[in-house]
Amino acid sequence: MKLRYLLLLCLPLTVLAAEDTIITESTSTSDVSTTTKLESPPPSAITPTMNISNSDLCTVGVAGAVQTQILGISMGTTVRDMNCEKLKNAKTLYDMGMKVAAVSIMCQDQRVFDAMMNAGTPCPYEGLIGEAAKAAWDANVEETPVEIEAEEILDEKTKQTLWGLGSIFALLLILL
Repeated sequence: MKLRYLLLLCLPLTVLAAEDTIITESTSTSDVSTTTKLESPPPSAITPTMNISNSDLCTVGVAGAVQTQILGISMGTTVRDMNCEKLKNAKTLYDMGMKVAAVSIMCQDQRVFDAMMNAGTPCPYEGLIGEAAKAAWDANVEETPVEIEAEEILDEKTKQTLWGLGSIFALLLILL
């Protein structure tokens, strides 16, 4: 009996719920116009990487880059360190037991040559060592090592630098 009353109570609620369905319709129209202005910097000239981190190399890396609105130039090179090479060669010869040859390589530097003479242990001369070498060096003064003038080196490097800068400047004038 209780079941009948319960069914009678639920029946009208389901009928009312079925009749209350609402349908809505919506329409929207939009007209959008956008303008985008993109400003970006010119491409960059990036300096090349000079990877010379190996400690056994006697070179130094030099690199540079220039960028204008039209043209970008980048370049790099390595420069040999002759003093480093001399030291490595002398050390290698000394490690192989060729001590006189190692000293001979070091004596190619005027500062080392002068220091050896002042110390009373002259540099080897064509296989001669000691007093015989000192007498040979005194007899052949024109063969003593001469230090290259710093001004001469700077002049040559200055010429190369000016040629490089002049070429870049001329190229930029042509492009502008």
